[in-house]
Amino acid sequence: MELALFSGVWWAALGSIVLANIVLSGDNAVVIAMAARKLPDNQRSKAIFWGSAAAIVLRIVLTLVAVQLLALPYLKIIGALLLLYIGVQLLAEGDDDGEDDSKPVKDGMMAAVRTILIADLVMSLDNVIAVAAAAKGNTTLLIIGLAVSIPLIIFGSTLLMKVMDRFPIIITLGAALLGFLAGEMFVTDPSTAAFFAKLEGSHTWAPVLGAVIVVVIGTWLARRHKAVA
Repeated sequence: MELALFSGVWWAALGSIVLANIVLSGDNAVVIAMAARKLPDNQRSKAIFWGSAAAIVLRIVLTLVAVQLLALPYLKIIGALLLLYIGVQLLAEGDDDGEDDSKPVKDGMMAAVRTILIADLVMSLDNVIAVAAAAKGNTTLLIIGLAVSIPLIIFGSTLLMKVMDRFPIIITLGAALLGFLAGEMFVTDPSTAAFFAKLEGSHTWAPVLGAVIVVVIGTWLARRHKAVA
């Protein structure tokens, strides 16, 4: 669908893309904040910026092929397992205040950016459908809308990271959110959707189970790491 540049409909569609992306990126902001909070102050903003910018680029590509990707069996299952791993890893490292600061900062920042990219890519599988619908098939409008969202996502991630520093419980809640999303993805994969549709309440208990798994394993690993240290 072609939209006249800067027309009222064009601006309305742009606003829809930005709004949809911001609303659907709340969980992504959690990952960005959790991944960057362990870095030195002078590296945090860089990790958030490059992680967010690269994630948006990947999201643009993903949005263009979203319908085809979501129809592939086992894709969401793989994504769910990745989210469980990331959630456990972030929680296990969340309270590691005794980490050796001699580790190269560059490696730490690149690891954070990598975590942001993988998590954003996985969590955006469902979100991009709404963004693609808002773009009405206009690729230029889609790119502009997602690009405009970058500073807003960065601001949200930076603010959330400061809250995490003051209230560590937010880290646990953030990790639980990833587990919750993993559970949702697992039961909605094309290869498992029919099976779980027959199980009463599966779309409720599966996400909750995912959250519990992440919190229990992540907390256990964090305590074990502290005991060894």
